[in-house]
Amino acid sequence: MITPTVGRVVLFHHLGWFSHLTAHGPVFACLITHVWNDRLINVGGFDSNGIVFGQTSVELLQDDDPVPEHIYATWMPFQKGQAARTEELERALKDGFTKP
Repeated sequence: MITPTVGRVVLFHHLGWFSHLTAHGPVFACLITHVWNDRLINVGGFDSNGIVFGQTSVELLQDDDPVPEHIYATWMPFQKGQAARTEELERALKDGFTKP
């Protein structure tokens, strides 16, 4: 699980806007503007026309959470990869292994 913090970038999935264009609606890169808890955030970003928008109380999917039928946010693939590498290094250090 990645801990959300203000200023981090997430992918915001909106099921209503332009839903006729994609199966799940558009995806926008957004900044986290407020953290309620590890699974609930507020976001702000730009739509595909550059118009500013904000959304409160967005569910942030973690790990293998099922995709809901409402708006939600996910971590970008790069962030998931970085988190996995960090966890691996922390485990190795805990086990007494250090890289040369």
